Amino acid sequence: MSAARATRTADDHLRVTQVRSSIGTKPKHRGTLRALGLRGIGRSRVLPDSADVRGMIARVPHLVEVAPATAEEAAAERARQDAARAAHRAAQRAEEKGQP
Repeated sequence: MSAARATRTADDHLRVTQVRSSIGTKPKHRGTLRALGLRGIGRSRVLPDSADVRGMIARVPHLVEVAPATAEEAAAERARQDAARAAHRAAQRAEEKGQP
């Protein structure tokens, strides 16, 4: 784990919620919402507060709502991502062995 990632705190995370539909928007806006991990109205994601994420939010401010994330939300998001990675790795190993 890098030093930059190890020093991240809950203050370094944002809760991004989609508040308007992507229907009728430009394809680039729809792609940006997908890149943020938002799949529909009312869906939220806790994302790191980085220049990349801030840039994506700046492209679709009319479609999303942004708030600071709590420490619990940031920890839950990390746990969810770790579980998804573990499941993906297990599926890859099973596929390599020829198991369904």
